[in-house]
Amino acid sequence: VGAALDRAKADPGLKGFLVAMTKVSILVFAVIAALSKFGVQTASFVAVLGAAGFAIGFALQGSLSNFASGVMILVFRPFRVDDLIEAEGKLGTVADIGIFVTTINTLDNKKVIIPNGKLTSGVIVNLNANGLRRVDLMAGISYTDDIPKAMKILERILAENPRVLKDPEPTVAVFELGDSSVNFVVRPWVDPDDYWTVWFEVTQAMKMEFDAAGVTIPFPQRDVHMHQGA
Repeated sequence: VGAALDRAKADPGLKGFLVAMTKVSILVFAVIAALSKFGVQTASFVAVLGAAGFAIGFALQGSLSNFASGVMILVFRPFRVDDLIEAEGKLGTVADIGIFVTTINTLDNKKVIIPNGKLTSGVIVNLNANGLRRVDLMAGISYTDDIPKAMKILERILAENPRVLKDPEPTVAVFELGDSSVNFVVRPWVDPDDYWTVWFEVTQAMKMEFDAAGVTIPFPQRDVHMHQGA
């Protein structure tokens, strides 16, 4: 079994589990078969073994659920070690996939241990699975500013950033006419490892380039009128 799993390039955790279970199953079967050859009535023994297994399984149903979920994760591979995932309200890199629990390291370097049962019963977002990620940014300009001029500035910022991919082509477009600004979507595509770097670089560049070109970035303002009482 171990050799077959090696040829199939199975996950090491899954391999160890299947090899151990195969060994135990063969030993149990061999003992029961040997006892029956010596004339020992094994029917009652099998019944007792089954009842004991049921009782143990009922007592450990939570652990067995995590165990079954761990096998499912190792077989169907919704994520792998080093993938960036979001699950159970946690965002982080997968450090280890165990039979009972999965360990992830959050972006601020916290170690989070999640029972596998919760992972398979909830939503898992794998941020690395498709190979590329899109950065979704928003930029606003004043209604008195020139829209084509602002669009050219945004397109140039993306074109000059070496981490922004040329294919798929980034998107710069008017998204909405807001209460106090004309809002653009700025959506470059990047490699997963460059996601936050591009987010920070493009956000800073938009502010600096708009200031240099005299493009106004509106911000909420409030006028307060004071009336003198009699």
